[in-house]
Amino acid sequence: MHTLLTPRWLLPIEPMAVLEGHGLAMDNGRITAIIPPEALDSVQAVEHIDLPDHALLPGLVNAHTHAAMSLMRGMADDLPLQEWLEQHIWPAEGRFASEAFVRDGTQLAMLEMLRGGTTCFADMYFFPDAVAKAVDAAGMRAAVGMILIDFPTAWAKDADEYLSKGLSVRDASRDMPLVTTIFAPHAPYTVSDAPLKRVRTLSDELDLPVQMHVHETRFEVDEALRTTGQRPLQRLDGLGLLKPGFMAVHMTALTDDDIRLCGARGLSVVHCAESNMKLASGQCRVDDLLDHGVNVALGTDGAASNNDLDMFGEMRTAAMLAKLTTQRATAFSAGQALQAATLGGARALNLESVIGSLQPGKSADMIAVSMRQPNTWPVHNVISQLVYACDREQVSDVWVAGQRLLERREAKTLNAPQIMDRAAHWAQRMQEPA
Repeated sequence: MHTLLTPRWLLPIEPMAVLEGHGLAMDNGRITAIIPPEALDSVQAVEHIDLPDHALLPGLVNAHTHAAMSLMRGMADDLPLQEWLEQHIWPAEGRFASEAFVRDGTQLAMLEMLRGGTTCFADMYFFPDAVAKAVDAAGMRAAVGMILIDFPTAWAKDADEYLSKGLSVRDASRDMPLVTTIFAPHAPYTVSDAPLKRVRTLSDELDLPVQMHVHETRFEVDEALRTTGQRPLQRLDGLGLLKPGFMAVHMTALTDDDIRLCGARGLSVVHCAESNMKLASGQCRVDDLLDHGVNVALGTDGAASNNDLDMFGEMRTAAMLAKLTTQRATAFSAGQALQAATLGGARALNLESVIGSLQPGKSADMIAVSMRQPNTWPVHNVISQLVYACDREQVSDVWVAGQRLLERREAKTLNAPQIMDRAAHWAQRMQEPA
């Protein structure tokens, strides 16, 4: 075998267990074996990486981002969603959204995510071609969204052009082994029925997932009822979109009937706890969704509304928020939060056979987390420590498809000083009068 890793703790996720003293072998970008302690002495490897105080686990999957919006971090805070969008974010995008903006913002986001243990992210933003190229160059993994919205932007003028250009991105990314594509209609209130029917048809024909903001706020739900007589979920179900492979993002203001519908249709829900809290959008009933067999993933949303891309923080917040809102300490346990951040995200993106757990045959997308730190030491329960106490700065090493992208906290494929300088340049431009 080429590489042997020997961590103190190994978390395969499937099953949700902690293996102490085991080794993991990888070759040609894939996991080849999980080796029990008694067999390690007989193993010969070209490279041996010893991780004596570390937990080794699958890379985290950030199942919903707007990566390029890292360049907008902090520009419009403490505002409700509609005011934040309509008076600040959309005007800024109208001025600055371009291929260069998206490239530079995505690189900044990837640098942050890799240093925080995220190896795969789902993106929904303009110029997805620039996102795909940036991801491919960095050696990271991403599901790039083919954005669709009713009104014109710098990327496209109408639904036909959005879909045509999106499918061209899909074709162009076929030679990028770590890039997949998904349909990404923005939201029920910004995409009309006809384009959504085309998305449903194309999704069926091409077997591609669909990701969409749904029930982001109670206001959205109330407005839909007032103008159409239907809740957004009901409308999407009538259009045939609710099915396995559909990712509903945010999902606040859910009724019991909504939750039963989600379970019956087999869709996934992407919970963005911190963004929902910051924009006062509401709470997603993750525990009830899980009880109805719904796959739950976690996402940070964009850095303009979170304000970070920290999946360790997202796990902790999601778990604690569920306990607070249900008044049950057992709600959304540490193990459930960790699964949502790994295998749940992989399932949502239709990548379950490739990533999300440490199993022979799967891609070697992994992170090593140093546990010998004051905030996570001593270790009574590794899973609890990772979710409730760990800081993303404890991620020491990251591998994607066997390539070491972060080594002892140093990014190997991204030029951090150059990326930071370009971000500062954009900030200066954005602060200039219109």
